[in-house]
Amino acid sequence: MTTVEHDLRAYRFALDLTPAQTSAAREHAGAARWAFNHALAAKIAALDARQAAIAEAAAAGLDPNTARAAAPKIPTKPAIQKALNQVKGDDRTDTDGLCPWFWRVSTYAFQSAFADADTAWKNWLDSMTGKRAGRRAGRPRFKRKHRCRDSFRIHHDITKPTIRPDEGYRRIIVPRLGSLRVHDSTKRLRRALDRGAVIQSVTISRGGHRWYASVLVKTPAAAASPVPTKRQQATGTIGVDVGVHHLAALSDGTIVDDPRHLNAVRARLTKAQRALSRAQKGSNRRRRAAAKVGRCHHEVAERRATTLHTLTKALATGWATVAVEDLNVAGMTRSARGTIENPGVNVAAKSGLNRAILDVSLGELRRQLAYKTRWYGSTLALCDRWAPTSQTCSACGARTKLRLSQRVFRCPVCDFGPIDRDVNAAVNIAALAVAVAPGAGETRNARRAGPGPRPQGETMPEPAVKREGHTRSGEVTPVEQSTGHPKPTDQCALPLVS
Repeated sequence: MTTVEHDLRAYRFALDLTPAQTSAAREHAGAARWAFNHALAAKIAALDARQAAIAEAAAAGLDPNTARAAAPKIPTKPAIQKALNQVKGDDRTDTDGLCPWFWRVSTYAFQSAFADADTAWKNWLDSMTGKRAGRRAGRPRFKRKHRCRDSFRIHHDITKPTIRPDEGYRRIIVPRLGSLRVHDSTKRLRRALDRGAVIQSVTISRGGHRWYASVLVKTPAAAASPVPTKRQQATGTIGVDVGVHHLAALSDGTIVDDPRHLNAVRARLTKAQRALSRAQKGSNRRRRAAAKVGRCHHEVAERRATTLHTLTKALATGWATVAVEDLNVAGMTRSARGTIENPGVNVAAKSGLNRAILDVSLGELRRQLAYKTRWYGSTLALCDRWAPTSQTCSACGARTKLRLSQRVFRCPVCDFGPIDRDVNAAVNIAALAVAVAPGAGETRNARRAGPGPRPQGETMPEPAVKREGHTRSGEVTPVEQSTGHPKPTDQCALPLVS
């Protein structure tokens, strides 16, 4: 029996909620926040009991493996939800409990929050034990009102869908919230549903002063991978050099200027931040000042996202192969402050450069290209990050030293040029890039493990580099040795705050 693969996509819409719907959305977000804190408190309490049991067994001289097997387990979503059902109460019958208001919100707001707590806990464990690649994931923290993002997720029975577009193209129906008006058209979502897509869930979240709905749909993927169109095959390969001076320079000579979204609102943002710093902590005026700062940052983020989505879709649909550099953005934006013994130099200049690099969002551009090339039948190719693309002549291959202030490249060997140095780098990137394995999306993860190009003659995947503090068989995990985590007693019985 052949298995049918599925493709998950999300359709995001800005909402235009009524005051009653806004109040209901805030109430659901508060319930999801409370449920996450309740689940996390239960896990931390169980971890305390588990550590105490292991320590007591070790003091008695028992085998560590036997002690860990007999110690209390960390509860997961089913156990937490079952225990909560016994003590949640109900204010409709004057039954006291932890959350007697539960019936006012959708049960999926609780269930999705419990699932999110399980995911956060697993990420922490896998990161501590070396199973998870990338940066070390920290211990999950309790969510606080006004400090975390207002968000909740609602599921439904796909056989009897209750999340669906309403009549027309400007509304979607969400259980418990009713028919929500959207600013954009839902034609894209309706076309996906007509092609056989199935709505899985909807995530309602607040960004700045707006509420958004992200509808997750699952569609059966094509039997064969999408192939490049005739137009893509005709254009071939395009090299893309991204940076601060230009957002992107293409190997065909096209230059996309950096819109510098952060600089456009710098004066208004600075004024709002100064007003926030003068307000008294805990006051309503400070809360309103913080909302203004958040609105500025949200507007910058939305404009930046629009620019990146426009660029990446044009690249993924316009060429058969898109070649970019494999940049280490985290290393490029590392602070130059240094240490007390070895203080850094030009710290202010490096800070401004870091701000400009982060404003461009090079990592997000690369992430979008990874999945959009797969969507539209093109291929993503990566150039080694250490290749001297900016200093190499794209005509003869001779290498020439260039200062950062030199924006025009001219080869002293073959007299090639003058040409913009970023365009010259883009041509070299197109020539040196290696295609990413289909469906992989990355060439190396954070611990330098495959998939991706291998040295010549090497066929087996490259093993991952272990972290510090990884465990071996029979050793106590760092999680079971950790101490000093926040106490859960005050967080478990929080009232609903909307």
